[in-house]
Amino acid sequence: MNDAERWVQRHRGGAVAADVLAFADRLPGVAVEEMAGRWRGTELPTGSPLDGLLTAHGWWGKEVLDADTVHPLLVDGRAGRPRPVQPAAAPLSLLRRAPGLLRSRPARLASRAVRPLLTTRRPGARLRPVVHRGVPTTALVYDRLPVVDVFRAVTPDLLLGLMDVRGLRDTFAFLLERES
Repeated sequence: MNDAERWVQRHRGGAVAADVLAFADRLPGVAVEEMAGRWRGTELPTGSPLDGLLTAHGWWGKEVLDADTVHPLLVDGRAGRPRPVQPAAAPLSLLRRAPGLLRSRPARLASRAVRPLLTTRRPGARLRPVVHRGVPTTALVYDRLPVVDVFRAVTPDLLLGLMDVRGLRDTFAFLLERES
């Protein structure tokens, strides 16, 4: 286990946002070609208003077929199979103003009820090379949302993701582990 993997193991339960950014700055970037596959996601709590929100709504992870065919939002589906849903339905204005409301039991039940209507086969994002905080890496650019995820490699099969949402001051951090 390398130092970066040890850092992740120590901080899976949460970390201070500044520490996560400092950790990210020490990690190498990820090439677009290295992103292909299905990735299981977990949140890395930092005090962001988004902490716990994806998990509460059944987030499973992401799937990259190629640079222009990305399913950025996989959720728990029937029979345990992850299903891509259209992320553009996310209520970003409500998310910015009242993220706690979206964690409520009624919101979670409503999300579960409409999830089958949001299932899609169409990609919802693309991958593009970027320079983030001085490091060349890959960004996942959502097609219809003001959201960009950037990635750093902990290992080739474990990535640190940083989600930048327009209108939210804090970065949301998450981990992606490649499904074998």
